Amino acid sequence: MRGEGPVVAASVIEDFRRDGCAPIRGAFLDWVETLREGIERNIREPGPDVRIYTGGAGTGRHFGDYCNWARIPEYRAFIFESPAAAIAAALMGSRTVRLFHEHVLVKEPSADVATPWHHDQPYYCIDGKQTCSLWIPLDPVPVERTLEFVAGSHAWGRWFRPDRFNKTPLNEDDGLEPVPDIEHAREQYRILGWALEPGDAVAFNYLTLHGAGPNRSANARRRAFSLRVVGEDARYAKRKGMTSPPFPGLRLNHGDVLDAPEFPLLFG
Repeated sequence: MRGEGPVVAASVIEDFRRDGCAPIRGAFLDWVETLREGIERNIREPGPDVRIYTGGAGTGRHFGDYCNWARIPEYRAFIFESPAAAIAAALMGSRTVRLFHEHVLVKEPSADVATPWHHDQPYYCIDGKQTCSLWIPLDPVPVERTLEFVAGSHAWGRWFRPDRFNKTPLNEDDGLEPVPDIEHAREQYRILGWALEPGDAVAFNYLTLHGAGPNRSANARRRAFSLRVVGEDARYAKRKGMTSPPFPGLRLNHGDVLDAPEFPLLFG
């Protein structure tokens, strides 16, 4: 558990809180190789919740997996020893930071599977405003392959229906509205996205709408490690349907602080 950390520039904190997202340049340069090794281990030894998608022509591959930090030492080292938790604490304005989960996303060359527009919190068993994902690319990401965000959407006060990548709902009849068709009305939104280098990060709130295009490069991978953490106002939320991740065996009641082995304290 880390109680001290680097100061995040005030301008970055301001951008994160206003727009729901902000780039952080070079924050994790010392951890790129460690995370690359962890991802290769993860690909060789996938977890029970792995998801693999291939493109329409059967080319390329989109590999996604999560909740493997306890068994992959490279992930564990990053989560507990890197400045990530301290950075998130500053961004969220929280005295404490707990791990929610890690998520690995790999788009191999010619993976023509896009990441559809969505926001994360409706998928989760979490209520609270102090939330932060740190999306860390481990390969150069040009603008055409980067993660994009609808600026300010975390403050709309709207929750959109969580869908799987094949566009089927995670839960039927959940009462939530569908995600707007952002891709075909881009001019109506302030969309942010940045070219990124390995060791950079993009921080974003769980309610910020985001998506990414396919990887149409014939030879470049797009590996990313995403760390999801929460601040002191986070509480366990018992949803009516499925959540993703599912956290089987979790022993918390609705409204509880996330004081459980699944969510270790990282900062504070």
